[in-house]
This record gives sequence, structure tokens and C-alpha cells, in this order.
Amino acid sequence: MDPKIIGESYDQLAAQWRDQPIQSYGIAQLERAIGFVRNRGKALDIGCGSQGRMIELLRKQGFAAEGLDISPKMIALARDQHPDVTFYLSEISQWEFPHGYDLIVAWDSTWHLPLSRQEPVLEKICAGLTPGGVHLFTTVGFDEPGDHGDSGRMGVPLAYGTLGIPRLLELVTKFNCVCRHLEFDQFPEKHLCLIVQKL
Repeated sequence: MDPKIIGESYDQLAAQWRDQPIQSYGIAQLERAIGFVRNRGKALDIGCGSQGRMIELLRKQGFAAEGLDISPKMIALARDQHPDVTFYLSEISQWEFPHGYDLIVAWDSTWHLPLSRQEPVLEKICAGLTPGGVHLFTTVGFDEPGDHGDSGRMGVPLAYGTLGIPRLLELVTKFNCVCRHLEFDQFPEKHLCLIVQKL
């Protein structure tokens, strides 16, 4: 899916997303990822959205949290809720990391990228980790690479892609990281969560 369309889709969802009750979705996995982190310095939430549930937990756990999103409306609402947090409006494949991060979260975000951009973005994220830094991310848990689309839960077009589990694990090793945790967290759905750590 074209990143511009992704941003437009999430613009349509920004207010709905913010007004939902704070969800525990992904929080247990983030807490598990934090358990692997050696230093609680800077953390980045890629696809941070407007609600800030990940940002809140990161801050409570002692991180200097930052957020990145492709949706202008999501970022505007996030800034309203967290005026003291640094937020970046950009698409991850075009964005340059301003510094290294001890923890990078990409919960239900980078899987929206076109398949051709997913490998370079994973490499960029792994390179953006400090030594011992941790990356928590989700993808579609298929063995083979492929693109998958749907109308989205809230009626806007969304698409997802996966490099496939074998290729993902191969790339994690290639990019000087090791897989610490892999989980189908919504089994039998194919929602896959990975925690990887930089060596």
C-alpha cells in the first residue's frame, strides 16, 4: 500500500482512535520487551497513533519516549495529549534517526509498508538500536512473503504485508540481532509479535 494512502486512512481514524477507552492491547508484549532492555534511555514508538498507550507505559518505565507517525491528524492529537513528548511526522522509510534508541516499538505499523520497503526498514530499525537495544514489532504470521489487504476494522482501506517468518528470522540475524521472543499473541489469528535484541 502506498504510504500516502496509509496516512490518509489513519487521518480518518485519528479521533475515533483517541476517543476509545485506553486498551491493554500490546501492553503485555511491551512489558515483556522492556524486560530485555539493558538501559532505559530513549525509546521510539513507530506508528504511535493518537492515543499514546505505549508512550504512557514507556514513560512510566523510565524511558524518554518519542513518537513517529505518518498521519498528521494522529500526530496533532498525540501532541495535544503529550505536549512534553517529541513527536515526528514522517514515513519510517524516509525518516532519518536523530540518535540511537534503547527500545523501538512498531506495533501494527511497519507491516503496512509495501513489501519492497519492509526489509530496508527492518535493517534501518536494527541499525538504530543501541548495543543491547530491543525492537518489538508485529507482522502477519505467514511462512511465505506476501501482501494482504482488507477494508480495515473501522471501514477505511488498509493493507498488510509480511516477509514471512523464515525470512524475518534470517534478516534479524543478518542485521546483528537475535530473536528473544516470537508469539502468535491472538491465536488462531495470524497476528505475530516479535521481540529482537541487538547484539
